[in-house]
Amino acid sequence: MIQLQELSLLRGTQQLLNHADLTLHSGWKVGIIGANGVGKTSLFKLILGELQLDAGELKMSGNQVIAHMAQEVHSNDRSVLDYILDGDTALRNIQGQIALAEQENKAERIGELHAQLDNIDGYTAESRAQQLLNGLGFASDDGERNVKDLSGGWRIRLNLAKALMCRSDVLLLDEPTNHLDLDATLWLETWLRNYQGTLLLISHDRDFLDQVVDHIVHMHSAKLDIYRGQYSAFEKAKAERLAQQQVQYEKQQQRISEIEQFVRRFKAKASKAKQAQSRVKELERMDVIAAAHIDSPFTFSFQASEKASNPLLTLRKSDCGYATTTILNKVSISLAPGTRIGLLGPNGAGKSTLIKTLMGDLAPLNGERNTGEHLRIGYFSQHQLEALDLEASALTHIMRISPKATDQQVRNFLGSFGFFGDDAFSPVKNFSGGEKARVALSLIAWQKPNLLLLDEPTNHLDLEVRHALTMALQEFEGAVILVSHDRHLLRNTVDEFLLVANGTVTEFTGDLNDYQQWLTEQRRNLSPDKMVSRENRSQSADEKKELKRLAAERRTALRPLKNSIANLEKQIDKLQASLSEFEEQLSDAQLYTTENKDKLKKLLTIQASDKSQLDTAENQWMEKLEELEAIEAD
Repeated sequence: MIQLQELSLLRGTQQLLNHADLTLHSGWKVGIIGANGVGKTSLFKLILGELQLDAGELKMSGNQVIAHMAQEVHSNDRSVLDYILDGDTALRNIQGQIALAEQENKAERIGELHAQLDNIDGYTAESRAQQLLNGLGFASDDGERNVKDLSGGWRIRLNLAKALMCRSDVLLLDEPTNHLDLDATLWLETWLRNYQGTLLLISHDRDFLDQVVDHIVHMHSAKLDIYRGQYSAFEKAKAERLAQQQVQYEKQQQRISEIEQFVRRFKAKASKAKQAQSRVKELERMDVIAAAHIDSPFTFSFQASEKASNPLLTLRKSDCGYATTTILNKVSISLAPGTRIGLLGPNGAGKSTLIKTLMGDLAPLNGERNTGEHLRIGYFSQHQLEALDLEASALTHIMRISPKATDQQVRNFLGSFGFFGDDAFSPVKNFSGGEKARVALSLIAWQKPNLLLLDEPTNHLDLEVRHALTMALQEFEGAVILVSHDRHLLRNTVDEFLLVANGTVTEFTGDLNDYQQWLTEQRRNLSPDKMVSRENRSQSADEKKELKRLAAERRTALRPLKNSIANLEKQIDKLQASLSEFEEQLSDAQLYTTENKDKLKKLLTIQASDKSQLDTAENQWMEKLEELEAIEAD
């Protein structure tokens, strides 16, 4: 059992919990939800003993083994398999004692320890660890690799595997699906449903919560509200509670108005003074009910560009891959305005490779990629977050794209993405992962694309933002290609599925339930090494070299255009400074006397010339910026 009694928790000046109560019984599977920043991760740290409470009590059953999913993996030389096995501390403890007993040649002790090892299924530990690796999308030979050779996303998967390897009584998982694709997410659901201990799960994936948990804890307003059932049941119960709260609020506001009116009318009258004072005390005792804020603060949309080609983009018999490594063969796709496609397929099958080829980051190894005259691509991937200027604000990022936009226009726009007041001016380096994702989405929306290529756009987004994204994609009039492990988003935004598997891209005629059955059948029939290619693993040296070469070619092609823009900016600055000097000289009254007539005429002639040059330079600058924007969007 985990019990919080009158518990208060502060981080700095922020009150995360204020006299909160909560009781969680053993064996419950609990989803912890709430907006980013309300303190969900801090609650986990409190349970782990990494934070001290400020008031109240935290009670837990004794001798419980708590496993949690760390958010970072420091580079080390251990093998992937050994790193996961470290999660089973009982196993490692017995193995260490066996090694010591063997050194001391204590035969009887060695026999006892091997019996203990058998009791905890120690002889099957490597097999169980390999099953975790396979389920989370690692290739069959990844167990022998060094942890330091894995990319950041794969190290997070490794932390998840290590937590699952631990023989725990309580399991704490903080956004475990953020770095998983759909098939790994489906596998994890099954594993967690079979977990025998108490599960506390922070997640913003409503379908994942529905499949795994039996209780929901909603963190809000420094309180903890618990609901029985899955997320869908919570959503319904919350709506009913908010509706009831709104009715109570309106009744209370009416009563407050009546009391205040009575006090104003009779406070000065001696015969009514006692009653008026009684009403004042009633107001003071009243526990004020907050208005029910049901509406989401996020109201953004994706406005498609006014012009659109048909088709927008086509691939014709294109081989997609890296350098000499082909991942997908003979891909043919035609994207028209209004096309809405979800990409399905096993981990590593080539979904991201297809997205990058459509984007133009990867050139087809064979075949054709043709773009429409008016194609404007909005591309989202986790790499877009990494490319943000950490020192710049959200407003600065947009002003760089549209320097003639006013601060107020941009601030109004950013408000729809939840950046209000000073948030619009705050450097991106201060933002959470979810806030950075909102900045990246705002940059896409501002440029009015007619084709959206979205590769796992919901990572780090909370439930409110995911809902707003779903609504925005539903209303978007352009074409959409979506890769996501969020099944709710897929169900509500795409009209058809393409299956990326076995080196091909084909139409998938079923729904997501059919895909889950297909995936189960594939796992049954195929060995793990055949299921996983290198597409989503850490890239090989050849793959990295090819991407660097393509990026270098792109930079080289854009360099003359960027130099031209920089030179025009210098020319504009020089002309504006010159005109400012003329304005100062022309403000001198002595200049307008008869003896200075020729000087005035000369100054006005030069000023007119500089104004003309400035207009020309500014027009050229805008044309060059639009040209650069069009190339970068292609």
